Amino acid sequence: VVKCCALSVSPSIFLVLNTVIYSGHAQINASLSISPDRSQFFEYESVSLSCDVQSFTGWRVVRNTLKGGTEECPTDWGFFKGSSCTISAVPSDSGVYWCESGSGEHSNAVNITVHDGAVILESPAIPVTEGYFVTLRCVYEDKKTKKTFSNFRADFHNDGSLIMTNATGEMTIPAVSKSDEGLYKCNNTKGESPESWMTVTGEQ
Repeated sequence: VVKCCALSVSPSIFLVLNTVIYSGHAQINASLSISPDRSQFFEYESVSLSCDVQSFTGWRVVRNTLKGGTEECPTDWGFFKGSSCTISAVPSDSGVYWCESGSGEHSNAVNITVHDGAVILESPAIPVTEGYFVTLRCVYEDKKTKKTFSNFRADFHNDGSLIMTNATGEMTIPAVSKSDEGLYKCNNTKGESPESWMTVTGEQ
């Protein structure tokens, strides 16, 4: 059995903890999926997480937030909607989420940041494969109407450096590569987003 490492990390950093689970002679890939697939959310957005495991039972969605300790859905947080664990996100839900079996094996981990400010960066939470098309969006939320907009001039930063300014509020990477991996944030006239890590994996 291959187990992942410790998960005591800052919620501003996205971890990739892909784990291969073995049961007898069968190799099972366990993964956590998130919908919508992004790392940042506005307060009260609905977020669904589920464990994708074939021919294996007893898996659960767990998390580690700034409160500390491991919490299980739905015992300590969230509620089940179909096969997914769903939350109406608030800032205290920010943290690291993963799937865990009854015997302690782990899936990949996903970092979620819930922002009560006006601007977030929409970037993929799940690792992106090299060569794929990726679009990052700098999104503003009107707190009165709860409507979101991305058609503002926006600056995009990677690892602290300005890499692009775009009038449409979007940054497109036509064929993402390992060199694009890093910590991203954006800002526009309405504010600045938190930072999120984008992970790039090798070609499949």
